[in-house]
Amino acid sequence: MFTMRFDMRCPDWGAASASELYAAAVEMARYGEENGCAAIQISEHHHSSDGYLPAPLILASAVAGVTKRLPIQIAALLLPLHDPVRIAEDMLVLDHVSQGRVAYIMAVGYRPEEYGMLGRDYAARGRRMDECLEVLRRAFRGEPFEYDGRQVWLRPAPVNPGGPVLFIGGHSKPAVRRAARLGLGVLTEGGTGLEAYYREQCAAHGTEPGVFIDTPAGSVSSAFVAEDPEAAWREYGPYLLHDARMYAEWMGKGHDAVSKSVAGSVEDLRAENGSYRIFSVDEAVAQLRTTGNLGLQPLCGGLPPELAWRSVRLVVEKVLPAAR
Repeated sequence: MFTMRFDMRCPDWGAASASELYAAAVEMARYGEENGCAAIQISEHHHSSDGYLPAPLILASAVAGVTKRLPIQIAALLLPLHDPVRIAEDMLVLDHVSQGRVAYIMAVGYRPEEYGMLGRDYAARGRRMDECLEVLRRAFRGEPFEYDGRQVWLRPAPVNPGGPVLFIGGHSKPAVRRAARLGLGVLTEGGTGLEAYYREQCAAHGTEPGVFIDTPAGSVSSAFVAEDPEAAWREYGPYLLHDARMYAEWMGKGHDAVSKSVAGSVEDLRAENGSYRIFSVDEAVAQLRTTGNLGLQPLCGGLPPELAWRSVRLVVEKVLPAAR
């Protein structure tokens, strides 16, 4: 199987416009559902010079409108940046538009610039996360309640009792404790070794452990397939490097993730043999047989759609049939 992730970066120097990239993302989701894609992931960030997707639920709605079965994950929704009542309303409408296909990885984020831009207190992000999660859980019960002196009653009620599926994203003990306390699953950025701690905390809080996904080292989250990887690195490389360098700049030295790169050039990025990979067809088949999934990021770094489609179509037309 394969998955596709979209964060909609569109640097000024890129060859594609934002409109072209958004149209391509929606069409790729439609094509993906028809051709074996297992899920779509849609991300969120703000205050980004390259136009990183700031409104993930809107893109998710567009994807839901052209698909019928494909699971959609908002990974991640930076919940403390939102008014919890207003985002709950959007989530409930999207729940119906998608017929319950949208799940959410909730995260606090790690960039003070986003909090400053949206008028939120970065130092209080953990407390606000807890507050917002409580509002969502109450809102999804479909009953009136009071929040911050406001009378709240949200409609429509969710498609399924309890509302959309929620996970906690993060790589720290506070994030794991939060998930355990609320009985939610966890998705980490990898290498935390916190699963045992999570289960201990679930036992302490009397909650049933959910799914705990600690992304393993060596995972490939931005995979491409090419008939000629050497030529593809020349064409795709600047866009992949842009994506890698932007994330590295945001994370800084104190924020680790298995997908993080320290490459300073396209050659360095290729030599890392890490999260950013361009496989030959045979290599992609081997990767798929070994791991069970190809994690594609088709429009990585603002990659022009015509180049992105080459890779996606190779996956569908050559890699999947050979892997079967």
